[in-house]
Amino acid sequence: MTDNAIPPATFAPTTTRADSQHADGTLIDRWGRHISYIRLSVTDRCDFRCQYCMPMKMKFLPKREILSLEECLRVARVFAELGVTKVRITGGEPLVRTNVEWLCAQIAKLQGVREVAITTNGSQLPRLACKLRSAGIRRINISLDTLDANNFRRLTRTGSLSVVLEGIEAARAAGFVGGVKINVVMMRGVNHLELPQLATFAIERGMDISFIEEMPLGDIGHSRGDTYYSADEALTDLRRIFTLSASDFDSGGPARYWKVDGTEQKIGFITPHSHNFCASCNRVRVTATGGLYPCLGQNDMVDLRPALRGESSDDVLRHKILQTMAIKPKGHEFDVYADGAKVVRFMSATGG
Repeated sequence: MTDNAIPPATFAPTTTRADSQHADGTLIDRWGRHISYIRLSVTDRCDFRCQYCMPMKMKFLPKREILSLEECLRVARVFAELGVTKVRITGGEPLVRTNVEWLCAQIAKLQGVREVAITTNGSQLPRLACKLRSAGIRRINISLDTLDANNFRRLTRTGSLSVVLEGIEAARAAGFVGGVKINVVMMRGVNHLELPQLATFAIERGMDISFIEEMPLGDIGHSRGDTYYSADEALTDLRRIFTLSASDFDSGGPARYWKVDGTEQKIGFITPHSHNFCASCNRVRVTATGGLYPCLGQNDMVDLRPALRGESSDDVLRHKILQTMAIKPKGHEFDVYADGAKVVRFMSATGG
């Protein structure tokens, strides 16, 4: 088994997306990319205060500024009419939003939507996993950055590892097996030595896992250059333990996957720094206040809220969405070692 570093080309897209043939009414940006996936935030609030996401004393937005669930549904419906097939519900922590399962169920019924997914820290899954499964959620990503209870508390500041582990088991029991994935944000000196252990945890439970390079969004009180851990380093670590084969599996998102030989599981890497995946970008983000961001790594946005809260027709909302295609950049240019954050908003404000 080799532990040689993997050349950059291995993280490049290996397949053409199945939805890349542009149909009438679809969203095409100025670079010819087909936008088929939205990440829809339903709240900026969270019951954790993860070090890489926000400061401990986070100031959340007034609730009057947050879109109602009905407004969120309207956004999803118009995007679906424009050819979007995948909707991921995010936050903050989306499961702290009251009646979020109602929204999930309504989006799942929209014509053209093939998949509704959710990203969560897992804290609310013990009470909501079955409701989400009944609402039509088929894929669920659960953040789990460490298996050490003390380290978990330090990293999340307010979270409990035992509750999240209970949430993972609740999701598996609810029938998400095969549709449950673990997400790990890699941080040097914080959890980078645990990556093989986290992979083993997921594989033994029949779950895929993705390792994510830390996103440089917002001033969170530490130098991201100090904590940056690359996918190349992680892959070298993991190949000391597992035999991995490059996979052409495509989840519809930015992760590039490796098959764990002898299992049905895959290990993914999301590499905004080391191996930019912008050429195949198929997604945009809508914040909890209605800000439509065509790129996570840029500050340009179109505000949808006036069209949602006035007496505007769907045509006005549709026009604003189409406007965003003209400002979607070719790519982001993160510099993890730069002083300060190029993007000043926190990850929780954009939608994780």
